[in-house]
Amino acid sequence: MPTSSKKEIVLAVANKTGRSSAEASAVCQSFLDQVVDELARGNRLEFRDFGVFELKRRRARTARNPKTGEAVHVPARTVVAFKPGRIMKERVVDVVPQ
Repeated sequence: MPTSSKKEIVLAVANKTGRSSAEASAVCQSFLDQVVDELARGNRLEFRDFGVFELKRRRARTARNPKTGEAVHVPARTVVAFKPGRIMKERVVDVVPQ
């Protein structure tokens, strides 16, 4: 499956908006920084029809080292969860990962 980089997204935004790649890069980076800042404050981010980013707490558990079979303690931690919105679901429903 091909991977798109931030650079490719920035170039696409620059082309679509008629702005320079430097301006588009600054806007994209500011947006990403703001998303991280909001999540770090414990806020839920909802982008209508795109999706929702929220924090979830994973409880502590005991796992196994697959190589040795030894029990390993995995501490509780906070993770970022993403739930796709309506438009994203509609657009990617038939896409098959390669």
